[in-house]
Amino acid sequence: MSADAALQYLRRFAVVPGRRIIVATNNDSAYAVAAALFAAEAEVTVVDTRVNAPAIDGGIVCLSGRVVSRARGRQAVASVTLDDGTILACDCLLVSGGWTPTIHLYAQAKGKLAWSDEVAAFVPGAKVDGIAVAGAAAGLVGLGQVLASGVEAASGQPAAAGAPRNTGIEATLRILPAWPRTRQHGRTWIDYQNDVTSKDIELAARENFVSVEHLKRYTTLGMATDQGKTSNLNGLALMAEITGRAIPEVGTTIYRPPYVPVPLSTLAGPRAGALMTPIRRLPLESVHRGENAVFQEYGGWLRPAYYGNADAGEAIRHEAEITRRSGALFDGSTLGKIEVIGPQAAEFVDFIYYNTMSTLKVARCRYGFMLSESGVVYDDGILARLGDDRFVVSCSTSHVAGVHMRLEEWRQDRFDRARIQIHNATSQFATLTVSGPRSRELVETLGLGLALDDASLPHMALAGGSFGNNPVRVARVSFTGDRSYEISIRADRAAGLWAAMKEAGGPLGMATIGLEALMILRAEKGYIVIGKDTDGTTMPQDLGVDGPRIKRTSDNTANRKQLVGLRLADGEPPLATGAHAVERHGGHKRSIGFVTSSYWSPTLRRPVALALIEGGSNRHGETLDFQHLGTIVTATISPPCAFDPDGERLNA
Repeated sequence: MSADAALQYLRRFAVVPGRRIIVATNNDSAYAVAAALFAAEAEVTVVDTRVNAPAIDGGIVCLSGRVVSRARGRQAVASVTLDDGTILACDCLLVSGGWTPTIHLYAQAKGKLAWSDEVAAFVPGAKVDGIAVAGAAAGLVGLGQVLASGVEAASGQPAAAGAPRNTGIEATLRILPAWPRTRQHGRTWIDYQNDVTSKDIELAARENFVSVEHLKRYTTLGMATDQGKTSNLNGLALMAEITGRAIPEVGTTIYRPPYVPVPLSTLAGPRAGALMTPIRRLPLESVHRGENAVFQEYGGWLRPAYYGNADAGEAIRHEAEITRRSGALFDGSTLGKIEVIGPQAAEFVDFIYYNTMSTLKVARCRYGFMLSESGVVYDDGILARLGDDRFVVSCSTSHVAGVHMRLEEWRQDRFDRARIQIHNATSQFATLTVSGPRSRELVETLGLGLALDDASLPHMALAGGSFGNNPVRVARVSFTGDRSYEISIRADRAAGLWAAMKEAGGPLGMATIGLEALMILRAEKGYIVIGKDTDGTTMPQDLGVDGPRIKRTSDNTANRKQLVGLRLADGEPPLATGAHAVERHGGHKRSIGFVTSSYWSPTLRRPVALALIEGGSNRHGETLDFQHLGTIVTATISPPCAFDPDGERLNA
């Protein structure tokens, strides 16, 4: 390791990198490291390439005029070999080859570099307007020189007499260049991070990549995280020797920001939470808190996970059970409500969605997928048609911003911007949902002024009404598999509607449910959550929606992971989400898919699970082993829908 790195370990962390240490150097700065390590009770030997090495006190051994030619050991240093064949046992080799000034800011300001034989490095050359260079950045070593240059840079005047004297080994670098040589035996490492050796640079020269820019890209010299700070100069010196040029003639690559590595902690920030990613809040958050809701973050929104003081699992199962028995209220305000308006709106939604949407009748809804440009499912949701030239895109909670951005991108890049307008109205409306066998009874008590019979408002239809003096939009769509109504109202008027729904739901035996219960209900029906029950390769046909892609045989290969349900033997607990389905081939096991959702169903009194399995649509009835943390459980592949497969409860 570098000698200065060892000193950092010692000074900052009180860590000695070894007990029998060799310090290989060609300059005076390594002696301070040797003295500090010796004071920490390490056995230290300095191997100095210079024949006139400085005198050093104490028990430090100094070998002048010698070079470490090889390090020996496997997985750890055991000894080094000197150029005269001497073998020195050690457990740590420190290398000090000199210093390169940090000249990046100067170079980025269009400053021209100059070569300094005194420090064997590039230093700032001609003065650049608005830039003053001082101290080590100017290639100065002695403390007195550094301080004097700082005064002059700041004031524009030479430093007054009386600056600190340079004494001891810090007075001068006294460097004797020790560049790597050609045709060395074994490996001579140039760039430790990118594993560039002297032979790589020699090969670059033979291939005529002798320009400094070509050298960098051919060998990846200096392209690691230190941006060449420990390697570039050695590489340039070796190329200079190979091509018979001086190091300044080889030149340097262009210095680009940043001039020091950016720590990952800087990119991550100080875990600033809402300051980094502001939490989005429901219009009725205070109401839910008053009803004893337990909040968690979902898709950037703070939402009720469940209600009450009972055990979380017990409360969630109770909410799911009561929804199937009578019904439940749910705050679905986070669902996207993005309006697409204009003469080209129908053509636009056809382009955006996987399935055809322009044939949708006014006041009707249709489920659809949005795909990425590679055909992978990006989002799903309901599209509602409010008029001939007006649609509402209801997208997943976590994808509202992304879908809005995609709509705007395609509107601007492909369509006539004067004939389509996009308006994200998600935060303007609250959407309050009632679901379950008695949901129609509840909605009838609200006096919304619209017909609720199945002929007037069938499943996947919507109608306008009013609550008090406030217009509402009622959509009969379901994410539970039961009859459901989503009522959208101005966000600032939602509290009154919610109170009326709560009052009406009590005598009907209804409960308020959180998102965790909803996840159980939708999994019983095999309804997916994008990003949970899909991955970065899932296409519509993998979810049972073939459509136009059925003609593309490349997308219908048997080994594609497809959505299935899983049935466990009686008495088995739920599968672990993420458990892998494994097949055995000889003595080896191979993953052929994984569990995406898994819950205990209080309605079915057994576990339900969804999974993505290779060729899953053709494997119903097949039994597979699922492995998780060393435990193997057997499950049978089944259709994704485990509850009410004929959909009778949607109209019950």
